[in-house]
Amino acid sequence: MTHMPRPGAIAAAPDHSPDAAPDRHAGIYRYDDLDREFVFQRVAQFREQVRRRLSGALTEDEFKPLRLMNGVYLQLHAYMLRVAIPYGMLGTTQLRRLAEIGRRWDRGYGHFTTRQNIQFNWPALVDVPDMLHALAEVDMHAIQTSGNCIRNVTTDHFCGAAADEIVDPRVHAEILRQWSTLHPEFSFLPRKFKIAISGTPQDRAAVRTHDIGLIATRDAAGAVGFTVYVGGGQGRSPFLAVKAREFVPEADLLAYLEAVLRVYNQYGRRDNIYKARIKILVHELGAEAFLRRVEEEFARLPRGAHALDPALVEAIRAHFAPPPLERLPERSPAFDLARARNAAFARWTRSNLHPHRQPGHAIATVSLKPVGGIPGDITSDQMEALADLADRFSFGEVRVSHEQNLVLAHVRKDELYALWQGLEAIGLGTANAGLVSDIIACPGLDYCALANTRSIPIAQAIATRFADLDRQHAIGELRIKISGCINACGHHHVGHIGILGVDKKGEEFYQLLLGGDPGPQAELAEITGPGFDAAGIVDAVETVVRTYLDLRGEGERFIDTLRRLGHAPFKEALHGAA
Repeated sequence: MTHMPRPGAIAAAPDHSPDAAPDRHAGIYRYDDLDREFVFQRVAQFREQVRRRLSGALTEDEFKPLRLMNGVYLQLHAYMLRVAIPYGMLGTTQLRRLAEIGRRWDRGYGHFTTRQNIQFNWPALVDVPDMLHALAEVDMHAIQTSGNCIRNVTTDHFCGAAADEIVDPRVHAEILRQWSTLHPEFSFLPRKFKIAISGTPQDRAAVRTHDIGLIATRDAAGAVGFTVYVGGGQGRSPFLAVKAREFVPEADLLAYLEAVLRVYNQYGRRDNIYKARIKILVHELGAEAFLRRVEEEFARLPRGAHALDPALVEAIRAHFAPPPLERLPERSPAFDLARARNAAFARWTRSNLHPHRQPGHAIATVSLKPVGGIPGDITSDQMEALADLADRFSFGEVRVSHEQNLVLAHVRKDELYALWQGLEAIGLGTANAGLVSDIIACPGLDYCALANTRSIPIAQAIATRFADLDRQHAIGELRIKISGCINACGHHHVGHIGILGVDKKGEEFYQLLLGGDPGPQAELAEITGPGFDAAGIVDAVETVVRTYLDLRGEGERFIDTLRRLGHAPFKEALHGAA
C-alpha cells in the first residue's frame, strides 16, 4: 500500500469531554459500565491464554479454539486479527484508534471486509492482547468474529439516513448483538451463523445470502415486524434463503429466531464441515419440513419469557437518535454551481451519492477502490484524515459497507464539494461506487490459507483495464465480485459478473459467472463455460462488457440486459457458437 500524505488536520476541539467529542452524535451503541467490564475481562483472559501459548504450555491445536473465539486467525504468513464493527457503525474516536493500531502493531493499514469488519493482517501474537486492550478502551472488541457462533450482525450501510427506509435496522441489529453474545445455547453451533437485516424492501444488506435474513417492515396498523428468510449462503453449495414467515411481530423476533437456531442446533450436521451450514439442513430436509419444525419449536417456547420488552427497544433506539440535522431546502445553489463548474466533482456526485431522508442533505460513499488499489484497504494516515472529514461534515460518524467501502451518511449538500476536495486530497475521492471498478474481492492467496488462487491482482488488473472513469460511467452499474476459492468470501455467486479462482493442475484459473444479484431480485450467477488464465479473465470481462454495450436497450443496466436476453449472447461472445 502507498502511504497517502495527510492533509492539514481539522483543529481539535479544546474540550475533550464525552459531551463535547466530535463524534458525540455518531449513530453507535454506547457501552455502559457492564459492557466495558465484560470486554476488559475478556482481554485479560485472552492475555493469559496467549502467555501460555508463547510459553509452550499450550500447543497450537489447543490454542486454536481459544484464539478463534477472540478473532485471531492463522493465515498463510502471519496471524490475522479480525475486529468486530457492529452493523458497520464507527465513531471517529474508534476510527482513529483503528488507525493507531494499524500503525503501531501492523503495517500501517487495515482491510475492511464484506462482513463490515476490519482485519489486521500482520500482528505479532505477543501484541494481540495489547491490541485488544486498545480496542476495549474505545468500546470495541473481536469477540464472535470467528468460530461456530452467531457472527457480527450486518445491515444496510445507509440505515437511519436513506429516504426509502421503513424501519431503522440498527435497533434490532443491536438487540441481536446483545442476545447472541455468549448465548449459552448457540456458542457452539454446527457451523458459523450469519444474520443480516435490511430496513427497506430495496435490500441493501443481501439478506437472502445469509443464514437468517430479515427485512424490517410495518403491518397495516403501522406496527414494526420482520419478513424472515432462512437458509441462504454461498460457499461451495450456494442457496438463496427461503421465506419462512411474511411477518413476525417485533415482540416475537427473538422467540422466532431462537426457534430457528434450536432446530438448526438439533438437526444440523456436525460430521461433515462442508454440510454443516443451515442451508444444507434446509435443502436436505426440504423447506416445508424444516419450517414445520421451526413452527413447532416456536409454539413450544414460553412467549412471555422471550418477548421483546417495548421499554428495552426504546432504550436501545435512543442510542440511534438522528443527529441534529438542519432544516434546509432540498436544492442547494452552492452544490449546483460546483457541479456545473467542476466536471470531476459532477461525476463523483452521479455515482457516489444517495438520497437522504432530510432535505438538503446527502449520503456519500467513500470508495476504497482506487485504480490499482487493493479493495477494502485503507492506510492509517487515510483513516485519520477521513476521521477529520467525518467530524467536519458528518457528525463524527463513519460506516463500513459490505461492499468494502465507507460511508458518510449525513452531509449537507452545500458542503459536498468541500468534502470531495478533502477526499481527493487523501486518495479517497474515486467516482466509481457501483461501477465496474468497484470490485469486491477476498484476500485470496496473497493472505488466506484456504485460497487456491489470487484474487487481489485480478481485481487490480480489471480496475486498471477500466481505469477511464468516463468509460465506467458510460457502462453504468456493473458489480464484479471475485473469490480466490470455492468458499466464496468475495461473493462471486451474486456478482453481476462473478469470478471464481480454481486450481487446475497447479495453475491458477478463473471461472466466469454471470447474472448474480444480492438485492431484492436476488439471483445466483451461472458459470459461462471453461475458465481462463489470469490474463484471459481480464479479456473475458472486457468481452462481456462490450457485448452488453452492443446489445443494451435504452436505460438498461447490465443486469437488465442479461435478464432480457439470457446468457446465450454472452456465452457465444466468450466461447463461440455451440
